[in-house]
Amino acid sequence: MPKLPRVKPKQVIKVLKKAGFYIDHISGSHYILYKDNRSHPISIPYHNKDLKIGTLKNILK
Repeated sequence: MPKLPRVKPKQVIKVLKKAGFYIDHISGSHYILYKDNRSHPISIPYHNKDLKIGTLKNILK
């Protein structure tokens, strides 16, 4: 896998929305996204700093 860039949570949410995900709710500082049939939630920590590489890898997985 190529090196992943450092990205802000806002950018990740924007890309996931284009891929068909939607924001279901916000729990504290985390956005909870689902796709179509609510099968598996994706939690995105929403802070002012870049996401850690491991967190980004888990989101993509």
